[in-house]
Amino acid sequence: MTEAMQQRDATPADDPTGSSARAEIAAGELPPLGGPAPRRAGERARRRDGRGLLYLGRLLIGVAILVSWELCSGRVWSEFSISKPSKIAERIYDLAVSGDLWTHTRVTMTETLLGLVIGLAGGVALGLVVASSGRVGQLVLPYVMALYSLPRVALAPLFIVWFGIGLSAKVVMVVTMVLFVAFYNTYEGVRNIDRDLLEMARSMRSPWHHRLRWVILPSITPWLLTSLRLAIGLALIGAVISELVAASEGLGYYIKLSSNLFDTTGVFAGLMVVTFIAVVLEQLVVLLEKRVLRYREATS
Repeated sequence: MTEAMQQRDATPADDPTGSSARAEIAAGELPPLGGPAPRRAGERARRRDGRGLLYLGRLLIGVAILVSWELCSGRVWSEFSISKPSKIAERIYDLAVSGDLWTHTRVTMTETLLGLVIGLAGGVALGLVVASSGRVGQLVLPYVMALYSLPRVALAPLFIVWFGIGLSAKVVMVVTMVLFVAFYNTYEGVRNIDRDLLEMARSMRSPWHHRLRWVILPSITPWLLTSLRLAIGLALIGAVISELVAASEGLGYYIKLSSNLFDTTGVFAGLMVVTFIAVVLEQLVVLLEKRVLRYREATS
């Protein structure tokens, strides 16, 4: 009787893990004792520390390369041949102040992004069609490989003749660099989809656009992201090559002009800007990849 009266008269302060605490835990106001929240927080902290060390290591490697280059220029190798990082930075600064850097970068980026979008869209569409066409796709595949084997550098003068010296020829050049990478990744991605998933969708009389939306595209997402990462570098290469052949603006044009004038510093300045653009675009793709793959894991 005494114990029953004590339990009846107990207050929340007397029983901190009693009904009121359980109600707060159930409502999400308090974390459950010994739950996974501390572990998740520790994992996030370890990941942040790992990323910090990774970025620091990359920065130190870059600094070491630049310092070694600066010290070796004029001592081990001729400064005329390899220039110096300090002079290259000064040249990039002068180009930025004069506005030439933004003009050339804008032209090259326009060609790169237009060709990248068109090439990726065309390559993914062609890969889906060929992979889903059975024997018809097998008939077309050798011709796609034949076109892929053509050297794009040799085609650049033809593109100038066909499309002129303006934007169109450069965009077509970038498209030819990107399209086949997107095609082959999409083609192999579709071929590696679990056949049971496709058969299940067909048995449920799912239309093709539903299978594409809910089965095919989610399954080939890693392949598409790989295509995008590879295509960024190829798109920049295509844009610069086309500008080297014939152009009046763009980073490739500036590199060629500097080369004709034996201006090694100008050549390296243009190359550094192209490299910087490639690194920034690749990091954007990495962020997109993390978001997309995290979404796939959450919905799987």
